[in-house]
Formats: sequence, C-alpha cells, structure tokens
Amino acid sequence: MNKHMTPAEIELVQQSFARLAPISDTAVLQPSKALIHDVANYSFRRSSRQLNPTAVGIFCGIAASLFWAAGLAGVRHGLAVGFSPIDLTVHRFLWSGLAFLPLVAGAGIRELNGIGWRRGILLAVLGGPGFALISYAGFLLVPLGHGGVIQPSCVTLGGLLLATFWLGEKITPRRTSGALIIVCGLLVIAAEAAVTIGIHGVAGDLIFVLNGTIFATFATLLRLWRISAMPAAMVISVLSLSLVPTDWVLGGIGHMITLGWRENLLQAVLQGVLSGAAAIYLFAKSVHLLGSGRASVFPSLIPPFVLLIGWLALGEMPTVLQLTGLITVLLGFRLAQSSR
Repeated sequence: MNKHMTPAEIELVQQSFARLAPISDTAVLQPSKALIHDVANYSFRRSSRQLNPTAVGIFCGIAASLFWAAGLAGVRHGLAVGFSPIDLTVHRFLWSGLAFLPLVAGAGIRELNGIGWRRGILLAVLGGPGFALISYAGFLLVPLGHGGVIQPSCVTLGGLLLATFWLGEKITPRRTSGALIIVCGLLVIAAEAAVTIGIHGVAGDLIFVLNGTIFATFATLLRLWRISAMPAAMVISVLSLSLVPTDWVLGGIGHMITLGWRENLLQAVLQGVLSGAAAIYLFAKSVHLLGSGRASVFPSLIPPFVLLIGWLALGEMPTVLQLTGLITVLLGFRLAQSSR
C-alpha cells in the first residue's frame, strides 16, 4: 500500500479489493456499484482534504466585498427605477429577518441569542434600518462613486480613531500616515462634489461620512463586547422586522408591488441575501480561516468593485477625480491596515 495513505484509506481500498476476490475475470470488467461508490467516496474525501484553507479564505473575503459592492450598486439602480430608501431598507432586512427568526427564537428570545436586549437594540440602531436608510438616501444626492468610496473609507478612519481613543490601542506612524492619505483621497472626491454638483453634493458626501462613522462605532462595539458578526446580524435582522408594519401603514409595500416582481426580486437578492447575510457569513469565514489581520484587507476592495459594477451594470463611468480619489484612498487603506 502507498506509505502516504492513512489507515482508514488503506482499509477502504482493502475492502474494495475484497469484493473482487470471489468473482470471475469477466465480472471484473463490470465493477459493482459498491466498488464505484467506494472509489468515488475515496476521491471526494481526498480532494476535500487538499483544499487550501488560505485559498478558501481569500475567495470568501473577495466574494464578501463583491457582494457588498453589488448591494450598493443595486441601491443606485433601485432608486432610479422608483424605489424609495425605505423600500430598499425593507428589502434589506425583511428577508434575512424572516430567515433568521426561527434561529434567534430557538437560541432564546429572552436573552436575544445571547446578546441581550439592551445591546441588541443599540446594535440595531447603529447597524440596522437607520444606518441603511441614511446610506440609501445619500445616493439621491451624489453619484455611486462617491458613496462607494467615502463610506467604506470613513468606516476605516472611524475604526482607527475609536480603537485608539476608546479601546486604548496604540496607533503606529504607518497607520497614521495611511489615515491621512485616506483623508486626502476623500478631499479630492469632496472637491468634485462641490465643483460639479453643488451644495447638495457636499451634503450627500457628508451623509456618507456620517454613516461610515456610525458603522465604525457599531463595529467597535462588537469588538468591545466580543460579539461575532453573524449572531449580531441575525439579531439585527429580526429586530428590524418591526419596520415592516410601519412601512405597510405608510403605503410603502403597495408602492413596491407596483414596481413589478422582477425589480422586487432583484432587490430581495441584492439587498436581502448577497449584501446581507451572505456577505457577513463569507467575511466571518474569511476571518476564521485567515485571521482578522489578513482578512481586514478585503473591505478595501469594496470601492473599486463599486466603481467597476457601476460602470459595467449601470453605465456610470467614473470621472478622473473619482479615480484619483480612489487610488489615493486605496494607498491609504494599505498603510492604515498595516500591523506595523
């Protein structure tokens, strides 16, 4: 037997050959179903063991960033076809909330999946419908490239500041340089808003600055309370179901129905599945396989993915200033996420 085979694999092959012993040479030409099943299972188990955890982690991180970017591009499209920000917020939390409701209930409503009601409500305020509604409203004022770059950048900047002044982490000169470079990139994009769009363009950019800071606070609380991203997302989605009756009373559900099932299905997939539970699960898997330090690079892929999807799917060509701001921000990301 092959010296690299495990005892279980050796036993499996021996059992397979044992089935051949009592049969004739003619029968060997027609292997039994059991033999085929054993060989197939052996090949599958061996190929599964050969999956590279690093490669899987990288794939999960890239997919998560792509899904988040697709969600932002989907918001831009949804607003263009007639959805309101609150309609898109309903799509963002309704479907995931219904899917997670049995799991949260099974884990214990009294303690709210182990998070607790006080913490759960605060997390829902920072990372739930309010956060989504503010973000989606920003796209009414500025192009996709502004929100897709400014918001993730301010999450990183806010996270650095809060980790330094709230959690007591030491900020290195390299990270400080990265943060300053990110600010320079944001100023380039803000200048475009001021010159080409006007006062409401600046207001739109400030909305994304605010929202990035809100989400940075949300992420810092998760670190402070040692709450994993997936349980937090489940609780927030379930608590956010309270938004649906309000939207129904205000006529929002009826308005959504008038836009047709195709557009609603598209938003349900983009907001409720991909940019919601799927992206969070994939990113959490990436952190598990790669570690938080190596996985932290993937959110920096969101801005270029947003611009790419906006160009290919929506026809929104990024301007020279947007691309300049993006490149500057990406350089800042690289330094700000350094562990040295």
